[in-house]
Amino acid sequence: MYLAETEGISVNVEPHFIAKESNSGVDYFIYSYTITIRNNSQSSCQLLSRHWVIRDGLGREEHVVGEGVVGKQPIIRPGESYTYRSGCPLATATGSMRGTYQMTGSNHRRFDIKIPLFFLRPDCPRYGASNMTMQR
Repeated sequence: MYLAETEGISVNVEPHFIAKESNSGVDYFIYSYTITIRNNSQSSCQLLSRHWVIRDGLGREEHVVGEGVVGKQPIIRPGESYTYRSGCPLATATGSMRGTYQMTGSNHRRFDIKIPLFFLRPDCPRYGASNMTMQR
């Protein structure tokens, strides 16, 4: 597991390699990741958007920017958390992801929270592909 905390909001990431969806013969490797965003602050916040930096094993980077996560812009109250699962295809067997979520607080102030750098490797625990939403 990988963890980062910014302004009282923690982001916990657990990556998983999906062997049955991957094909090393055509350089296609599928990973899922489960993210839990926990509000440890004193006020509610809402996730507005995301910015991912995805790097494959050859050092090629792709930036993915979009609204919300898996089609949602959740409001997270103090002491509560929001968990979702998404996925990422890579052309190499290994890679990494990192990024930020843009949030807004109850005072309408916008701020970024860090998504920790995490690594995608075939030795990540294997996980079923059901209920996974590819987010690109």
